[in-house]
Amino acid sequence: MTLAFASGCIGGLLNSLTVWFCGTIGLTALLGVKIAPELTPSWLYPRLVWGGLWGFIFLLPFFQNKYFYRGILYSLFPSLVQLFIIFPLKVNQGIMGVELGRLTPIVVLFFNFVWGASTALWLKFISGSSESKRQHVVT
Repeated sequence: MTLAFASGCIGGLLNSLTVWFCGTIGLTALLGVKIAPELTPSWLYPRLVWGGLWGFIFLLPFFQNKYFYRGILYSLFPSLVQLFIIFPLKVNQGIMGVELGRLTPIVVLFFNFVWGASTALWLKFISGSSESKRQHVVT
C-alpha cells in the first residue's frame, strides 16, 4: 500500500509540474484553455496528496504486469472525477470544465495520463527494486 501511495505522489508531482509548465509556456492558453497555475506550496501540496490517494487504485488486480496499460486505464478515473464532479460542482466551470475552454477535457485527459503513466512506471521501478532486495535477503 505504501508503494502505491508513494508512486501516486510521484505521479502527482510530475502531473503538477506538467500542468504548471504547460501553463507557464502558454501551451494551455494556445489551446484556448484557462489552466495556468502558479507553482506554490498551497497549490502543489493537495495535488501530491490526491495523487497519492489515487495511487491506491493501482492495488486493483487489472493488468498486473502491464504497468503502462494500468496507468492509461487508471488515469481515466481521476479524469472523470475532475470533469464531472470537480469542475461542475466544486469550481463552477461547467460539466467537463467547458467554461475553461472547449479543449479542457482533452487537456485534462492528457495531464491525468501523465499522472497515470508516471505512477505506473515509478511503481514498476520501485517494485522491481524491492523485489530484487527481497531475493538477496532470501538467498
